[in-house]
Amino acid sequence: MKLTRKAAPVALATTLALSLAACAQSNRDNGSGSSGSAGNIKDTLTFGAAGAPELFDPFYATDGETFRVTRQMMEGLVGIKPGTADIEPELATKWESSSDGKEWTFTLRQGVKFWDGTPFNAAAVCYNFERMFDQNEVAAGGPAGYWADVMGSFKSDAKNALYQGCTAKDDMTAVIKISRPTSKFPTALSLDSFSMQSPKALKDGDANNVTKQGDGFGYPAYSKNPVGTGPYKLEKFDEANKTVTLVANDSYWGEKPKTKKIVFKIIPDESTRRQELEAGSIDGYDLPNPADWKGLKDSGNQLLIRPAFNILYVGLNPQHNPKLKDLKVRQALYYAMNRDQLVKTQLPEGATVATQFMPETVDGYNKSLQAYPYDPAKAKSLLKEAGAEGMTLNFAYPSDVSRPYMPNPQKIYEALRSDLENVGIKVQVSTKPWNGGYLDTVDNGGYDAWLLGWTGDYNSADNFIGTFFSNLKANDFHTSVTSYGAQLSKDLEAADSIVDEGQRAAAYEKINQQIQEDYLPGLAISHSPPALVVSSKVKGLVPSPLTAETFSTVTVSK
Repeated sequence: MKLTRKAAPVALATTLALSLAACAQSNRDNGSGSSGSAGNIKDTLTFGAAGAPELFDPFYATDGETFRVTRQMMEGLVGIKPGTADIEPELATKWESSSDGKEWTFTLRQGVKFWDGTPFNAAAVCYNFERMFDQNEVAAGGPAGYWADVMGSFKSDAKNALYQGCTAKDDMTAVIKISRPTSKFPTALSLDSFSMQSPKALKDGDANNVTKQGDGFGYPAYSKNPVGTGPYKLEKFDEANKTVTLVANDSYWGEKPKTKKIVFKIIPDESTRRQELEAGSIDGYDLPNPADWKGLKDSGNQLLIRPAFNILYVGLNPQHNPKLKDLKVRQALYYAMNRDQLVKTQLPEGATVATQFMPETVDGYNKSLQAYPYDPAKAKSLLKEAGAEGMTLNFAYPSDVSRPYMPNPQKIYEALRSDLENVGIKVQVSTKPWNGGYLDTVDNGGYDAWLLGWTGDYNSADNFIGTFFSNLKANDFHTSVTSYGAQLSKDLEAADSIVDEGQRAAAYEKINQQIQEDYLPGLAISHSPPALVVSSKVKGLVPSPLTAETFSTVTVSK
């Protein structure tokens, strides 16, 4: 997908995650199901949402507000271990790959049913995958984007698809075939879009009947009445009162939810969300402004810091500005940037300077790489050697947006702009609204350099550097006009296809070193830990680096 999506030093983050997980475990031990453990526990958790869900079928969703809701209702073959980006069993209890990495056998969990009574089995798994594979032209061109990202194409172009079919080996064993080995499998199946849904409900609700409606899309009846296996079910979407209400699934196969109801109260304005939290009308909300962190904590609220699973970078376009084809010029830009100062002054507590285009929790991260130091004298020397003294750089930033990796784009930009000007670079300032031309201009190669970032969807090097640089003919860094672009693309494709995990990680470590030392297609800036904030009455919420929190373990005291 477009590099716009949804997500502390590792020791600190891990300690926090373990502590919160222990808290959640303690709640599980002391609770008594969905009714709560005692009379001091509220029946309802109210969470402030920044926007309304786009729909309730996660297969067609692309936004975090929708996934936050559907994640409580739907489950996949593969889940995410709380507090980490690592996969764990969910509706499949185990899986194994063939020796060539092209056939995956999933052993399914016994005794699971969808809310409508339909049994969860291998036939249901294959129905879901075939349903996702067989999309009409409208859905394939937009809403089914996560499938396209992972699987490449749909049934209409089956020969070029990663997915090659699903077979029910027996009632509780499903076999999925893919066209080539890839690091995406089975990790990508943890994405909310690949959740399992009731075959009967999908069929009865004409689930795949997506239509074009003006500039948007029209969705079938099923999109408002989903049926999953998860701990909560959809009770009502009250559009007039801007609330989504979920109720506990009393027939849930696993441990019953600690709270009977979840209400997502839609409050678009962040300052209003804070006011409602302090007034007690909501129990928490996501992505509080880092400037408010101290005040929120001082007011007695809990700030839950997620481990950073993102990257802020400065993209470079050598096609738009040929001077950027010279490695010395690109290195000069990097040496000119005082990133230590930037992290301390412009980013939230726990942010770190990046050494490469992925966080350290991803397999393939190269621990030996050191951050480019702040060295304006060296920057000036390299510019002189390259004959680029006094060069002009059209450098852009987005307005009307705040991202987890970039809380205040303008302030970050101004700091970097000042650094560049201090070494003699003439910065031509450009800005457009995030959804009002900025992203389109980046896609169309309209800037020399720009601020952007990425929050990972799942724990894979391919989801980071593969997303950025694999597609030689269509990436924002325009590596097709460089001397190294074709080799980098080839190496990334080869690394992704290595079956052995250790060998694959080693290949990615080498590529990360080449990217930073030999290629430098862009400038990796920093990693920032986003946060949630909840009242002191909330217990059992484990922050996820993937922003994939589940609420079934949460209790709220009266």
